[in-house]
Amino acid sequence: MPENSNATEHSNLENKIEEMRHFLNVPVKITIQLDSCNMKVRDILQLQLNSIIELPKSAGENVDILANEQLIAFGEVLELEGNTGIRLTDFNTLT
Repeated sequence: MPENSNATEHSNLENKIEEMRHFLNVPVKITIQLDSCNMKVRDILQLQLNSIIELPKSAGENVDILANEQLIAFGEVLELEGNTGIRLTDFNTLT
């Protein structure tokens, strides 16, 4: 029965995608927001190449994922073969 359920879910997803096909090429700005901080203007003016801005979050903590500046999901920062990636950990159900 689970295989049939998966096939039904897949078919439903395909139907929804087909219904929305006109919107599939609309560009959406995706932002991964690691954190933010407040800085004094004097500190900002002293920034130069290789300056480090300390953030309160540490590696492995969740990051916010925004689509057109609206929170849509949460993720975790990963190191992938020398690149940085994000693993989705949860979707924002409040949007």
